[in-house]
Amino acid sequence: MSTGRVSVGVVPPEGIDMNRAIRCCDGIRRRDLLRVGVGSVLGASVSLPEMLMAASAESGRPAKDVSLIILFLQGGLSTIDTLDMKPNAPKEFRGDFRPIDTVAPGVQVAEHIPLVAQQADKFSLIRSFTHPNSNHGQADHYMLTGYHPTPAFNSNMKPNNERPAHGAVISHKLGPKGSVPPYVCLPRMHNSTGPAFLGASAAPFVVDADPNSPGFAVPDLVPPINVDASRLDDRKQLLSQVDKYRKGAEAKANTRARTLSVFQNKAFDLMTSPETKAAFDIEREPKKLRDEYGRHALGQSALMARRLVEAGVRCVTVNHNDWDTHYNNFRVLKNDLLPQFNTGVATLFRDLADRSMLENTLVIVMGEFGRTPRVNKQAGRDHWGPSNTILIGGGGVKGGRIVGRTNDKGEKPAGDRTGPEDLAATLYRCVGIDSTEEFRMPDGRPAPIVNDGRVISELL
Repeated sequence: MSTGRVSVGVVPPEGIDMNRAIRCCDGIRRRDLLRVGVGSVLGASVSLPEMLMAASAESGRPAKDVSLIILFLQGGLSTIDTLDMKPNAPKEFRGDFRPIDTVAPGVQVAEHIPLVAQQADKFSLIRSFTHPNSNHGQADHYMLTGYHPTPAFNSNMKPNNERPAHGAVISHKLGPKGSVPPYVCLPRMHNSTGPAFLGASAAPFVVDADPNSPGFAVPDLVPPINVDASRLDDRKQLLSQVDKYRKGAEAKANTRARTLSVFQNKAFDLMTSPETKAAFDIEREPKKLRDEYGRHALGQSALMARRLVEAGVRCVTVNHNDWDTHYNNFRVLKNDLLPQFNTGVATLFRDLADRSMLENTLVIVMGEFGRTPRVNKQAGRDHWGPSNTILIGGGGVKGGRIVGRTNDKGEKPAGDRTGPEDLAATLYRCVGIDSTEEFRMPDGRPAPIVNDGRVISELL
């Protein structure tokens, strides 16, 4: 565990006020054409040219070409009501739902996710998952990085990373593949999905828009889908004229400035590339398939994640909110949350399999913790780190398996335990990263990629 908090900030270029930048009618910023929605350690944006330049300095070749999709159910999925049910426990523990069989022998899930049950041969369930933190923010960070936060951790800081998120490590080690960014967060960035001490080159592109919204477009990351490249070419000519005057006043420009101009051109090419525009154009998907994913934020975000991975993105983290069911847990799950889980998760696995992408795409569905085994007085369940279930499939993970079990009331694992460090070691193994390697913090201290986790061999 880290003994101190280390973070490196990225400051916007002098003179750029990101809160007051003026947009044109087509959505392009006049004052900052090439600035994109990239998360940084202190929450400021990082220019795409700067990120591309930094990324080019990082080398790393994947042993296997496997991408990762994380569906993060922020607030904490009630796994005792969905993926690890206790039908024989007293009513105040077992709740209102009944289990149903899945296509995987011996595996049962809740009655309200029947489509997921039909895909159970494609994923496995880690039912022995546990960790000691039942607080939002801290538990989020633990799950998304594999490192428990230090006492100095500030969950209100945006981003709040003491340690780099899984996607940032993947971005740093493996770099971009093709003309799309290696790491994307959608529909918005979670506070704990930043790069920490890995810096701007490992920061995610942040979509910052709901793919389920009418007229969905990605602010800053790419031009609106209907903006013709020729219009941007006009802007590029104008920008080059401005740069000409600037360069005249900077006759003694250093090597970095000259190099940055190369990446400005590369950034512009990325913004106008048909591949990038196509990857984010969810309207290209058949209406029937979009309906099957579900016309809601989780379903359309899962579909967008598949599109991005298909285009070459190495890691997509989907942050889906409102799983904190302290009140009316069963009503909220049945009527709102589980219908989204049912169509979004099930269709993602089926769609990846239909496209022969599942073997090369690891999918992890998780929250920051589970919910209390005992139902509270408001018919809800509270935070519960000691017992949780993780859904994981694809990317070389065997389907239809259950790893570990909990006791008869779902309070804690019965037998061997699995935690965030083990999940980290396993996902890095799947994507081809040696988890025994170390990074170096800015002060020179070693920072192991994984904090003493073991690969969950039962899955592989």
